[in-house]
Amino acid sequence: MTDFNDKQIEILQAAEKLFAEQGFDGTSVRDIAKVANVNIAMISYYFGSKEKLLEALIIYRISDMRLQMENLYREDLTPLEKIDRLIELYIKRINRNKSMYQIIHFEISSGKRIINCDAFNEIKKHNLEILKNIIAEGQDKGFFRKDVNTILIPTTIMGTYFHFQMNKPYFKDILNLNTPEDIDNYVNTELTRHIKQTIKALLTYEN
Repeated sequence: MTDFNDKQIEILQAAEKLFAEQGFDGTSVRDIAKVANVNIAMISYYFGSKEKLLEALIIYRISDMRLQMENLYREDLTPLEKIDRLIELYIKRINRNKSMYQIIHFEISSGKRIINCDAFNEIKKHNLEILKNIIAEGQDKGFFRKDVNTILIPTTIMGTYFHFQMNKPYFKDILNLNTPEDIDNYVNTELTRHIKQTIKALLTYEN
């Protein structure tokens, strides 16, 4: 399910806010109902359980990334320009929804509960196929190396971003980032530029 009605989206946004503030375990369905201004029965009707609500939230947050990547692939750009735009898209999305991604990765990695990740993984696989097509286009045109490990490109992008976020107090200190705006600006400029340079080095031939 990737199409949600307005009431479902209100519930999902309320759940996201509370999961980020209180954690999954610390949030009750009653809490979500109160913030979304609906009754518990409506949440049960739409989603069934808190776990299913989390799964729906994951799909809600990543499904439109698929459309954006498909549009990017069709644009009249060079393969390297497409990669640059793709990195910007990744970073802006993750940065805008970082609390959601932190919830997802904690819940999946902790193994405390079984979350059905099939739909999540299907969308990620589809996005990976688009990335593979962009890289294959660059290889065919002689821009990119033939021995690229495409599967690890998103890992490199997101791993760099999340390392920065997990060590924010350290980076705030050494980079003199005093406000949330300073941090966002750094992420969207210097960190994004560094990630582009890293990915370009992995994709292209040495000069």
